[in-house]
Amino acid sequence: GQLSLHPQSVQPRDLLEHTLLLYASQAEQKKINLGLQLPPADLPAVTMDLDRMVQVLGNLISNAIRHTPAGGAIQLAAQPDPRGVQIAVTDSGAGINPEDLPHVFDRFYRGNKARSDSGESGLGLAIARSIVAAHGGQIAVASTLGQGTTFTITLPPQNQ
Repeated sequence: GQLSLHPQSVQPRDLLEHTLLLYASQAEQKKINLGLQLPPADLPAVTMDLDRMVQVLGNLISNAIRHTPAGGAIQLAAQPDPRGVQIAVTDSGAGINPEDLPHVFDRFYRGNKARSDSGESGLGLAIARSIVAAHGGQIAVASTLGQGTTFTITLPPQNQ
């Protein structure tokens, strides 16, 4: 279906701090350190639908909480990128199998077949990719088994 956006100028730091507050107690309950690497003060604002981008980051953080053991960490960060602004969610979780990495954004794809009864639809990352694309951005993933995963969102700067 159509994805309606309500764009506004948002400082990446505000997006990250808002999202951090929403998921702090969930992470704390699982004894996971949810932290924020403060972005540079001169990081440009981005035109975005704040609620939709919080939805994207929330999906990434929820997945990270689910796959990071107690005592682990999840880090939110933002930094300048030649294409605009890069936002990253990095966890110290189990990682993603290399053969699953090319498919994590596919609709209904679930890498761990044992999770098929978990109530997960396999739509979260596909929806996240659609929302990021609707903002003119890109989302990518890098992962190492046993060491963790980083999802990176690149969004164009406000003036584009």
